[in-house]
Amino acid sequence: MQGVVLLVLIVVAFVLLCIFLHFVPVLLWLNARVSGVSISLVQLFLMRLRNVPPQVIVQCLIEAHKAGLKTITRDDLEAHYLAGGNIVRVVHALVSASKANIAIDFKQATAIDLAGRDVFEAVQMSVNPKVIDTPPVTAVAKDGIQLIAKARVTVRANIERLVGGAGEETVLARVGEGIVSSIGSSETHKLVLENPDSISKVVLSKGLDAGTAFEILSIDIADIDVGKNIGAQLQMDQAQADKNIAQAKAEERRAMAIAQEQEMKAKAQEARALVIQAEAEVPKAMAEAFKNGNLGIMDYYRMKNIEADTNMRSSIGGPATTNNNGQN
Repeated sequence: MQGVVLLVLIVVAFVLLCIFLHFVPVLLWLNARVSGVSISLVQLFLMRLRNVPPQVIVQCLIEAHKAGLKTITRDDLEAHYLAGGNIVRVVHALVSASKANIAIDFKQATAIDLAGRDVFEAVQMSVNPKVIDTPPVTAVAKDGIQLIAKARVTVRANIERLVGGAGEETVLARVGEGIVSSIGSSETHKLVLENPDSISKVVLSKGLDAGTAFEILSIDIADIDVGKNIGAQLQMDQAQADKNIAQAKAEERRAMAIAQEQEMKAKAQEARALVIQAEAEVPKAMAEAFKNGNLGIMDYYRMKNIEADTNMRSSIGGPATTNNNGQN
């Protein structure tokens, strides 16, 4: 029975010791003291209560102390950690910047980190510039020939403009716009093919890195391919469009001519109908004239004689007719 109680006491003591060492990391405190970092056990205990990992804070303090960055304090690291920052990357970036003689302080580094940018990568890019390959950029020279260019942009991070500065997408967009403008202002595509470096000079002279988080060091044209003859294609399309317009106008004129012809035929039929109607009124008019005494019998016979004479002259002057015996 006493052995069981002793075992229970040992287990309880071990658990209490583990809890104590968790909240009061003595080994971590010894590691910090040996490395020259001044920190107390009470501060480590309070870190646990504030839900701040003491291991991370102490390691960052040791790294900064060994690198000679005496201005970084425990309170600064805790405040940045509680703000959601990455203190490990911030300390790495400050150490790298110190070794490379890049002017950047803790406040500026934490601001860059909280802005969502990788401050350690930015410092590395300041030391070792980055090469960005642009996507194929299509442009047309004044002679109508299409050129497809690819460029390589060498950029270096600008620490002072990392917060609020535009990113790589803006740089690529501006470089593409500059390439299109340079090729478009060339008289012929042959001039561009002969002197591709002229594109780089024109693009660099425009100051495309203004307002960005980078400094453009160089723009090199990696490849230029000849594309389609856009000018000829446009002329062909214009000719086809003119042809279609001319055909449409001709069809319109033909339709108008047919409409006018139909209208004239309708008017002619209407005129014949009026003549027939007028001829039908002649006997009525003659009867009325006889009745009113305006037309005498002699006048009527004279008119008949004239009509008969007219018919005879018409038959004589008309085409020959054939009698019943087959003779003319």
